[in-house]
Amino acid sequence: MSQTVDRALRILPLLAEGPANLEQVAARLDVHKSTALRLLRTLHEHGMVYRQQDQRYRLGTRLFALAQQAAENLDVREIAHPHLVALNERCGHTVHLAVYEDGEVLYIDKVESRYPVRMYSRIGKPVAITVAAVAKLLLADLPEPERRAVAERLDYPAYTSRSTPDAAAFLKELATVREQGWATDFGGHEESINCVGAPVRGTDGRVVAACSISAPNVVVGTGELLELLPLLRRTAEAVSAEYSGTTPPPPPVRK
Repeated sequence: MSQTVDRALRILPLLAEGPANLEQVAARLDVHKSTALRLLRTLHEHGMVYRQQDQRYRLGTRLFALAQQAAENLDVREIAHPHLVALNERCGHTVHLAVYEDGEVLYIDKVESRYPVRMYSRIGKPVAITVAAVAKLLLADLPEPERRAVAERLDYPAYTSRSTPDAAAFLKELATVREQGWATDFGGHEESINCVGAPVRGTDGRVVAACSISAPNVVVGTGELLELLPLLRRTAEAVSAEYSGTTPPPPPVRK
C-alpha cells in the first residue's frame, strides 16, 4: 500500500472517534500540517470527510452512503453456504440458515441430512416462529419494545405438548436465548425433531441470520445434539467474521 493511501485511510478511523482539527490530524499521522491538509482536501472532494464551520473535520455522508450500499449488497446466504456444507459434512444432519423479514422467519438455505429420514422444510418457507430455534435467536435480538410487541401479537399453536403456550412464556425463553447466545427446539414443532441454533452477526453485533442443526430423535438424541453446539457456534462465528469483514474470509470450519 502506498504511503499516501495508508495515511488517508488512517484519517477515517481517527474521525470516527469524533471531529478533529488539522493540527490533531497531523499529530496523529505524525506528518506536517501541509501534508495532512492535502489528504483532508482530497477526502473532502470525494465526500469522505466534511469540514465544519469551526474548521474541524468529521466523516462525510458519502462514506456512510457507501457503507449502507455495501451492507445492502451483502448476501449472507452466499457467504454462509460453504460453511453450512462443511458443517453438514462433519455432523451429517440437516443444516438450515434463516432470516427475519416482514414479520416472518424464513429459511434461505438448507443442506440435507445424509440420513434416510429427511425434513420437509424448504427454502423460502416460513418457520414455526414460536418454537423454532432460529426464530428464537432472531427475535431475541430485537429491541425490547419490538420484541414484546411481536410476542404479544403472535398466535401460539399447540403443535405438540412442548410448544410455547403464550406470549409470557415466549418472552421468558427469548430472554434466556438472548443471555446464553444459542437456542433449542426439542420437539416443540414436531415431537420427533430436535434442533439447536446459533446466531450470525453483522459488524454492529446485531443478529442478521441464524443457522441450525436439526435431526430426528431416532437418529440422534438431545444430548448428542447439544454436543454439536460448539461446532455449530464456531461455524456461525466464522460466517459472522466473513460477513462483517472483521477478518479475511476464513476457510469453512472443518475437523
